[in-house]
Amino acid sequence: MSASATTKSPADLSRCVLAVDDEAAALIALRETLEREGYHVATAQHPLRALELVRDQQFGIIISDHRMPDMTGLEFLVACKEMQPNASRVLITAVLSLPTVVAAINRGEIFRFIAKPWLREELIATVDNARQRFELVEQNYQLLQESQRLNTELSVANERLNSQVTDLDTANRNLDAANKDLAERYEHSLELCSRILATYDPFLGSRTRALVDLVQLMVQTEHFEGDEKDVLRTSAWLCDLGLIGVSREVIRAFRQHPERLSERERDIISHHPVYSQTLASFVDARPAVGEVIRAHHERFDGRGFPDGIAGEHIPWVARCLAAAVWFVETGLPKAKAAEAILAESGRALDPEAVRLVLKVTESFQLPRVVREVLLSELQPGMVLASGLYSPHGMLLVSEGQALNEAMITKLRNHHNVNPISQRLLVYN
Repeated sequence: MSASATTKSPADLSRCVLAVDDEAAALIALRETLEREGYHVATAQHPLRALELVRDQQFGIIISDHRMPDMTGLEFLVACKEMQPNASRVLITAVLSLPTVVAAINRGEIFRFIAKPWLREELIATVDNARQRFELVEQNYQLLQESQRLNTELSVANERLNSQVTDLDTANRNLDAANKDLAERYEHSLELCSRILATYDPFLGSRTRALVDLVQLMVQTEHFEGDEKDVLRTSAWLCDLGLIGVSREVIRAFRQHPERLSERERDIISHHPVYSQTLASFVDARPAVGEVIRAHHERFDGRGFPDGIAGEHIPWVARCLAAAVWFVETGLPKAKAAEAILAESGRALDPEAVRLVLKVTESFQLPRVVREVLLSELQPGMVLASGLYSPHGMLLVSEGQALNEAMITKLRNHHNVNPISQRLLVYN
């Protein structure tokens, strides 16, 4: 990348076009056509002059005629690939054989070719596709640079934490191996996204792991159709990617004291599902994944974000993910977390989704209904919901004990001598 690349965003660079053709009339036509579409066009009539421009400036798109003096357009674009590998290269040709062009495309030497004489609509469509391709490549490149920067920071931290050298070295090697694969397989690497999130904020990383573990239990049930299970798993991995764009201080404040956030900070937090949806599209382009990620902070009562939709207008998979996220974010033991999401059933959370989460958490048991009875109403088979003690603290009958006729007689006799003052509670 040239130094000038650092001064412009990928979107700005994607509209910088270099057009090369030894025919002045063709260059004028190219420039006028593309400038009307909002592109910034530099031109050159000789490939050697064009190479000088490529050395000095950064272009998102390079368009070249094939038949030119001193070198062919294909040779020129191969040279451009060495200097600006991310630029989208387009060849205009009237005589080059189709197998040669296809081979050049397959080797990555050119992005597309246009037959000469070209049609205006075909040219504009090709250039627009080249622009979109450049933006995607540049964004992936910047993500790679950012993850490499995070790797460097992690290495520094490793040196300071001698007691964790072995564990951090192992994580670093795994992360380095994933980073090498990022340039070509980033779109499909859920594991790498999780590692980047964990490096940015270890709490978010561990929470994502816990969320994925819970979702893995949920998708083993029969409550999902078609590819909903895979959509739910993928969404659990990617739903917090948008928080990478939020400062650590704001994330920490939202986690610990959300009431202290400013209006601007609350607005940033409320839009992170939208940012996550955008980033997730580079990993999994299925609309269902984006819709679930966008809606996973919506509330069943319509008071969620970012869109304020309610009830069954929220996709079923998103309602399930919301319940799982709520369960994990409590930070409580499983039994307490179960109580917390039960309290939000029908308000923040879909009751059916809450029931599904509780169904797959083994430590949770539905509370049993309790009623109060008189001593005279005790009958064999009743189960005590609380233990009974004598006035001196001696246990008479323990909680959960099923009563029989002898026990009931013993309790009544004891009451006649030393009255039992406790409430008598039994399970229905």
